[in-house]
Order: sequence, then structure tokens, then C-alpha cells
Amino acid sequence: CEAVGVFQGFQGLIAGDFKRLHVRSVAKILGRGGTILKSARCDEFREEQGRRKAHQQLVEQGVDALVVIGGNGTFTGAMHFSKETGFPVIGIPGTIDNDLSGSDFTIGFDSATNTVVEAVDKIRDTADSHNRLFFVEVMGRDSGFIALHAGIATGAVAVMTKESEITIEHLVDILKLGQASNKTSSIVIVAEGHPEGGAFEIAKKVYSLDSAYETRVTVLGHLQRGGDPTCADRVLASRLGVSAVEGLLSGKKNVMAGVINDQLVFFPFEEVVHNKTASLEDEVRIAKILSI
Repeated sequence: CEAVGVFQGFQGLIAGDFKRLHVRSVAKILGRGGTILKSARCDEFREEQGRRKAHQQLVEQGVDALVVIGGNGTFTGAMHFSKETGFPVIGIPGTIDNDLSGSDFTIGFDSATNTVVEAVDKIRDTADSHNRLFFVEVMGRDSGFIALHAGIATGAVAVMTKESEITIEHLVDILKLGQASNKTSSIVIVAEGHPEGGAFEIAKKVYSLDSAYETRVTVLGHLQRGGDPTCADRVLASRLGVSAVEGLLSGKKNVMAGVINDQLVFFPFEEVVHNKTASLEDEVRIAKILSI
């Protein structure tokens, strides 16, 4: 059983950017962030002709099966590719957003959330020292997992996500309750995909309703995508990698390897792509209970 690395994602698959990998090729990468294979978007792979080119490259290179790592877009492409060509493909969920059905957690989510928690803990030091209200914007355009988990872990006064459905007026009321209980500083976590806008927009809207707060805004941005992976992510990646290879050897294809209730499972790409992610109802409820 040999391993071949494909560089630059589907783009490299079409271009034939392959390299034989050996045991030493992946030495010491478990503790590194990012990806040694690089990543790139590929519009050509959205078309059947592009996918046929990729299939031809795999055949010419003598590759028998494909493992793809990514999110919804990756698995949509992999689903079409596997259906059209019959080529065995298994996916591994790798996205900081944790927004895939078929696995309780995705590789990168825990590391990104811990990065946010560490940053917010430091921001709280200056917020407390200067009696300020901080709005901290985190990633999560379509999912509030990072915002809600980080908000609960850092004791945020409010977590603004699509799922939490907190209006600007409600947020102002929450902040006033904090002031009434002699709270001298507050942290509001904002998911970048909030309907009211990002952290800067929400801060302006709060100020327009109540100018009593000295506010600051911090956008963590791509800081969340780098850094050393946590122990939880290293173990998850190792489990899913082994599961994917074992799945291929047993004849599975067109599925994603995942972990549900700490058990290794396989879900068809069709379900992963079209089904909604798990509800964040519990996280929303807990964040609201612990907000003041």
C-alpha cells in the first residue's frame, strides 16, 4: 500500500501535481498547523470535463483510491467525481467551522476555538483594566459553533450568531443588566455571519442606542486558521485518517469518515452535503443562562 500526495487540492489533481510519499515525508507534521499539501480553489473541477481530467491523471499515476480532506465544497466535488467515474473516494472532515453533518467534530475546530479562547482571555485583561466593552469578531459565516463554544468558555456577556437570534435592542438590554449588577467590563462575541453585520457594525448600532459604553472592536480573522493543533485535533485527525484507509480497504467509497458519540462512522457524501448540521440549541441556551 503506497501513498501519493496531491498538491493544491483539486487543482493539483487536474494538473497532475503528485508526489510519492514515504514515512519520512510526513515526519513531525502532526504538531504543525496548516497543510503540507497546500490548498486551492478550483473552478475547473466544478465541471464534468475537469473531473474527467482529474480521473485520467489518477489512472495514469496508478492510484487506486482517493482520500479528500475538507468541507462542504470539497465533498460536493468528491461526490460528483465518485458518482461519474466510479472511482473510490473517502472524505475526512477538515474545517474550523465544524459545519458538517456526519461528524460531531471536524479537524481544526478545537484548535481554532482554543485560539479564540486564548485571545479573548487576553482581551478581557485590558477590558477589565479600562472598564471597556469589547466586541470580538470570530469566523463562522454560516455556523456559530466557534462563537458559541468560545463565548461559553470565556464568559462572554452575549454571543451574537444567527442561531442565538439576539437583536441589537436585546443586546443593549443585556448590557444594561450587567451595568446594574456592577459589571465594569464586558465581552461580546460576534460570528462574522451575523444578520446585523460584523463586530464593527454591531458596535455602531449599540452605540446609536446607548452611548454610555466605551467600546473597542477586535477582529481575530485568519489568526484562527493557524497555530499548533490541539491534542483533541491531533487525536481526531489520527482516528479519521486510519478510519478512511481501513474503509477504502474494506470496499467503502463515496462516503465521509466521521465520529459520532465517540464512535467511528461513515456517512454518504450525499447526506453530508445536503443534510443540516447538528442543532446548536443547547449551546445557545447555555450561553444565555451564563451571560450575566
